[in-house]
Amino acid sequence: MKTVKIYLGVPRGFCAGVDRAIDMVDLALERFGPPVYVKHQIVHNPYVVRSLEDKGAVTVEDVTDIPEGANVVFSAHGSPPDDFRKAASKNLNVIDATCPLVTKVHNEALKYSREGHRIILVGHRGHQEVKGTMGQAPMALLDDREDLDLPDWDGSAEVVVLTQTTLSVEDTRRSVEAVRERFSNLILRNDLCYATTNRQAAVKDLCELVDLILVIGAQNSSNCMRLREVAESNGVTAYLINGPEELDAAWLEGIDSVGITSGASTPERLVQEVIDSLQSDEVIPIEGIEEDVRFVLPREFR
Repeated sequence: MKTVKIYLGVPRGFCAGVDRAIDMVDLALERFGPPVYVKHQIVHNPYVVRSLEDKGAVTVEDVTDIPEGANVVFSAHGSPPDDFRKAASKNLNVIDATCPLVTKVHNEALKYSREGHRIILVGHRGHQEVKGTMGQAPMALLDDREDLDLPDWDGSAEVVVLTQTTLSVEDTRRSVEAVRERFSNLILRNDLCYATTNRQAAVKDLCELVDLILVIGAQNSSNCMRLREVAESNGVTAYLINGPEELDAAWLEGIDSVGITSGASTPERLVQEVIDSLQSDEVIPIEGIEEDVRFVLPREFR
């Protein structure tokens, strides 16, 4: 494989919400012993999921698949109230690992719904975070990947726009502009999380320096997919790979410099494995925002 110069995105990798969620599964396993059930993948990364399952975690997609009285961790993406009701009916011990920034969106949905506002959620249909948020209160979904389909509400209706936390900054801006053109009485809650915006900004910086970008992460990770799309929208070819086993030497033909970054659910170990496989003599971290966000654990784990 041809030797290339590597520029590393900064920041990259785990965000505070992902760190917290993984810690909660580990702590639950320590306290209660296996099995500890995890409703949905705790974060969208197969390496992380396998690592926890090797310790005794059991990933399920439906609360009804969990045995009566068991311990369950709800994933970082957030869950609809119906999942909590199902858990209560089965006498489950629920450990809620929802990212605090997603919980903030849930609380906004409840607040504005109680106040009588109409709500539009900008997000991707079917994503676990969107399912959790839409379960909080009545709302319409605006998915930038689909044809524009705004609700048939009066143009002067009091409308609140909430957003999935892991969307593209630019795609979200365009969606909000479309809503603003239709509804004049608009409240916008910018719910894109700090990790999403910081990592997308780092990719834009990488695009000024490199011929190719490798985003390390999972195909079902929204924030990882957005990083690849941001690179491509800035004119740089990009690939999303889980690790070095998915590298294709043909991608590096005629390439002198490669940017490497990772999404908020990707362990740094996988980034390092890709770097090692490229056997570069130059690995240069770019200047980027230093993140110092930390989220406290639930009281029972402090």
